[in-house]
Amino acid sequence: MPIVQIDMLEGRSLEQKRDLVKKVTQAIVETAKCPPEAVTIVLREAPTQHIAKAGVLASDR
Repeated sequence: MPIVQIDMLEGRSLEQKRDLVKKVTQAIVETAKCPPEAVTIVLREAPTQHIAKAGVLASDR
């Protein structure tokens, strides 16, 4: 039973999230040879002021 966690910045639309989980599920089904019902995906969104890259907050970019 594959479990995938995806961490990303907040701001994606519900439709984008639907498309993301559909495509990730399909990729896992094809490579792990398991049914879609066995795939669990957890989306975790962080506010832009909680993520930094190269010393700069995402909210400041």
